[in-house]
Amino acid sequence: MIDYSLLADVIEGPVTAMESGLTMTGRDVPVRGGVIRLREDSGYNESFALQWNRFKTNQIDAVNGTKLSHIRFSETGWTIDDLRRRKVLEAGCGAGRFTRILAESGARLVSFDYSAAVDACAENNSHFDNLTLMQCDIFAMPFKAGSFDYVFCHGVLQHTPDPKAAFMALASLVAPGGRISIDVYRKDGLIRPWKSKYIWRPLTTRMKPETLLAFLQWFIPKWLPLDTAIKRIPRVGTYLGSFVPCWNYFQTDLSREQKVAWAIMDTFDALAPTYDIPMRLEDVRQWFIELGWSDFEARPGGNGVVGNGRRPV
Repeated sequence: MIDYSLLADVIEGPVTAMESGLTMTGRDVPVRGGVIRLREDSGYNESFALQWNRFKTNQIDAVNGTKLSHIRFSETGWTIDDLRRRKVLEAGCGAGRFTRILAESGARLVSFDYSAAVDACAENNSHFDNLTLMQCDIFAMPFKAGSFDYVFCHGVLQHTPDPKAAFMALASLVAPGGRISIDVYRKDGLIRPWKSKYIWRPLTTRMKPETLLAFLQWFIPKWLPLDTAIKRIPRVGTYLGSFVPCWNYFQTDLSREQKVAWAIMDTFDALAPTYDIPMRLEDVRQWFIELGWSDFEARPGGNGVVGNGRRPV
């Protein structure tokens, strides 16, 4: 569903419905599959389009029976009551694991993705009448400055060509007194097992995403039992098991089938994206300082660094 009253509040310029789509930002924009298409291809995020249309529901808590997405979302510090009827922007929705949480809050929600991953989000969440979906570029968003009460962007910034510029573009959309929550992979100069992906990415990012995914779908089910045995070794297991990339969820409550699927999905997620640009915690702090915001936090989080801030009134 498209909330035209919300679009009228947040879009630069008039918005007019047409039979084939709508007119906005001074041009005709098609609407297909319930998604407003400000761009027509997946560009540098082709791997995410493949990933999220292949693993559409794996991260939806209501489907996998866990609270993993809710736990991750809790790093915002926001409550459901905070969001109800508020204007909320989600940048980089993917298949919609967080879209579901935001939509269920009753927020007036606009979610977008750069790639055709938004089609998976539409399939998962289009039944929400408070959700408007777009395919657009984070560096070419059509929104008015200061038009959203909450802006959410987790798992996205490191996969853009310029994480800082992407953050600044999003921060400009926060209304006075509004809040933003972002996260980004952490660059800290320490040896960490998950960083082994950077040994392999010079090779894997040159592969066609379909070829890499096909290989992982063949390899991971065979390797996962041995990888699990290695990573169960006290103290050194996670390091011994890190050289061969395999994102292993043996310590979670996922079913055996889910653990295999998640291992394939997240190993692909680590090796395939065109961009993977981690940032220092100090860098994220400096972003908020440059904005002149004093009410913020930048701290370690489940995905690297979490940055939560409130724009001054």
